Amino acid sequence: MNRLSQFLIISITASLVFFSLPFFESIAYAKSAREIDASVDTALDRFHKEVFGAKDMFAKAKGILVLPHVIKAGFVLGGEYGVGALRIKGKTVSYYDIISGSLGFQLGGQVKDIYLLFMNDSALRDFQNSDGWQAGVDGSVALITIGADGSVDTTKTNQPILAFVLGQKGLMYNLNIEGSKFNKIVPE
Repeated sequence: MNRLSQFLIISITASLVFFSLPFFESIAYAKSAREIDASVDTALDRFHKEVFGAKDMFAKAKGILVLPHVIKAGFVLGGEYGVGALRIKGKTVSYYDIISGSLGFQLGGQVKDIYLLFMNDSALRDFQNSDGWQAGVDGSVALITIGADGSVDTTKTNQPILAFVLGQKGLMYNLNIEGSKFNKIVPE
């Protein structure tokens, strides 16, 4: 085995151990429905305060999946995990988690809130009826950017599924939810 191969194996192993600790800690700690709902409420309040026009967009949505405090970490290999709630007309109807893995140039970690807005009944129904819905495979998701003044980039807001990622803390090179898998869960 040459030195480069040894270096890569050691680097990958060390990064997996170091960066995955918060990831596995969040998996091991099963949240109750009440805890998830409280986190979702806080994330929604923050979104409405930081994003101009959010109330109008949320009012048009048929359903909103909110995943607060999604943890993503990576060094060549990456992983992401979080739990949240699907709300229809302001009420929680079910709970979901997000899981993804990636391989490629990435370094760092972050905590973020993810909001998926289902803008029509068909997109919402397809999401709810799926067994492990995958972004980009089972449905195309338009990632919406937010300007420095909190305004929404409206060029993509006519899509059936809109995604917002807010509150990033930490440095992460790639920002993408394509390939992320959403699974229905039953909290404690």
